[in-house]
Amino acid sequence: MLKAFSAKKAAKQAYAVAVKRGTVSPLLLRIWAVNMLALAILVGGILYSGNYQDRILQAELDAMLSQAKIISSAVAENAVVIDNNDRNILSPLLARMMVRRLSETVENRTRVFSVSETLLADSRTLLAGKNDKIINADELSMPAAEDTSWWEPAISAAFDVIDLAHERRLYPPYGEQQVQKAGQYDVAAKALRGEKSAQVWRLSKGGLILAVAVPVEHSNRVLGAVMLSRTNASVDRAIYDVRMNIMKIFFVTLLVTTLLSLYLARAIARPIRQLANAADVLRRGQSNQMGVSGISTLLRGEAIPDMTARRDEIGDLSGALRSLTSALARRIVDIEHFAADVAHELKNPLTSLRSAVETAETVQDPSVREKMMRIVRDDVDRMTRLITDISSASRLDAELGRAELEPVDIGKKLQQLVDGYNHGIAAERGIRVNIMLNDEDIIVLGVRGRLMQVFHNLLDNAISFSPEGGEVSISVSKSGRWAQISVSDNGPGIPENKLETVFDRFYSERPKTEKFGTHSGLGLSISKQIIDAHQGSIWAENITGQDGQAVGARFTVQLILAGR
Repeated sequence: MLKAFSAKKAAKQAYAVAVKRGTVSPLLLRIWAVNMLALAILVGGILYSGNYQDRILQAELDAMLSQAKIISSAVAENAVVIDNNDRNILSPLLARMMVRRLSETVENRTRVFSVSETLLADSRTLLAGKNDKIINADELSMPAAEDTSWWEPAISAAFDVIDLAHERRLYPPYGEQQVQKAGQYDVAAKALRGEKSAQVWRLSKGGLILAVAVPVEHSNRVLGAVMLSRTNASVDRAIYDVRMNIMKIFFVTLLVTTLLSLYLARAIARPIRQLANAADVLRRGQSNQMGVSGISTLLRGEAIPDMTARRDEIGDLSGALRSLTSALARRIVDIEHFAADVAHELKNPLTSLRSAVETAETVQDPSVREKMMRIVRDDVDRMTRLITDISSASRLDAELGRAELEPVDIGKKLQQLVDGYNHGIAAERGIRVNIMLNDEDIIVLGVRGRLMQVFHNLLDNAISFSPEGGEVSISVSKSGRWAQISVSDNGPGIPENKLETVFDRFYSERPKTEKFGTHSGLGLSISKQIIDAHQGSIWAENITGQDGQAVGARFTVQLILAGR
């Protein structure tokens, strides 16, 4: 017993395929990667704070220059004495006292050099207690960090990598000898020449030394130089704090970005995967297991998840796939029915042909044998017509799908067709074909040859059912966006219960005077197929007299007007 192919089963199979393919959507990874790339570029650009650091360093140097000027002025006022030669000189003792007093309130290292380049005072030495270690300049690096979180060292290492791109590696290295002279420092040497200057050095263990020097002037004479220096620990700490705040914002943004990526994946990637899995299930031939209810499911498009309520592109895709599935299901059903109908229609002439051949082999009467041979020829002709019409019907959809539509002056073409019939088969039967054009220039878009095939079939039917001396009428008019063409005859009409059936394949309701088997029953079916492909419509109706009885039949075709 065949199992019904249901939407629920398709969903389960789609889920199984999804598990097999993996749970992480490649589209999700791409969405996340694109979002992360933009975020990483932005944060990386912000974290690279070279210009920002340079501005802070310059601001620090400017502030140190201001402090150096103050200290220089104080030393010039309070530490100048007269030597034995009546010259103004800096007193080492007074200079140390001034430096000790002024340096207690600042973080800078203050050094005073005499005009002879001798170091008179050094706040690092003066501020150290008797039992304290005198701080060496090589130890002037960033203070030890306080207890931090486990992740901060890793982030600091990343900051160090970023800082490799900065120009701090171009600063000259800092060196300090045991006996210090002003000439060892460019800034101090310039100050002794009466110039204010600033300098940045690079420490071997990392970090920078900022230094400024200003001259100590008294009575317009340079008596010495005041040199201030300090590490860039405060600058680095400020930049570090800024970067840490940026990183905190980054991690929050990363979390939001990840959540948005997951949302997009759920809103985009997941439904696309569901649609793909459902289509894959159908591709694997699951429809071979369908029963009657399964065919109904496919016809309704329920094998594909319904996402049309989304009202977006994915909803449109879902609707298109459902429509496609439904159309394919209808095509499968039509093919199955067509194959069954063809087998049935071919079976009758084959049975008759076999019977006639078997009879002809056994009879001796020449007249009977000749009769059997006529039956054989008729059945062969009938099969030939059937196969020809079947072949035409099977190629029709593909041909119409490839053909390009063109403007067709339907009134003009029908006039030419009517003229041909009035000088051909209609004249042979004494039937008159009339045409009435209610509008001029009735232009439709279509395939000219196939449209004329439709009206050939309709006129052939109308003439075959009309009595000798009868009349066939064609009316062509416009109705809104439609061109409406009606073909009427004055024959016996169509049974009321057959008005729709006449368009079925192999349906044949021929006049009694017509020889059996001369029509395949595909003419009207092919005509409807052609009109449907042109997005038009065709129907049949009876023409009734005053007594309500049918006095003829009318076939009406509607085609879309060009430009509408």
